[in-house]
Amino acid sequence: MSANTTVDKEKLKAELATTTQPPPLYQVIMLNDDFTTMEFVVAVLTSVFRKSAAEAEHIMLTIHYQGRGICGVYPKDIAATRIQQVHHLAELEQHPLKCVMEPVP
Repeated sequence: MSANTTVDKEKLKAELATTTQPPPLYQVIMLNDDFTTMEFVVAVLTSVFRKSAAEAEHIMLTIHYQGRGICGVYPKDIAATRIQQVHHLAELEQHPLKCVMEPVP
């Protein structure tokens, strides 16, 4: 009986290994606007997305010149939470700053 149980456990482990996949990832994209200050964008990138000052400045300049920039790549729930945090902070400071999420290509 124990040999049969061992075979079943191994079969189950193999089945789970083939069907379990990591969650899909989404990139959080910050959009440029004409009213939000560069300093505020850098502050949001450092506080919400945990970027260093240099990384935050680089992303901010990308947003400024290209109209959008990737702030980070996360599972869907975490990406949605980060976007909500950005929108909350922007609302508190009366900035129209917006973020969106897109599936990682």
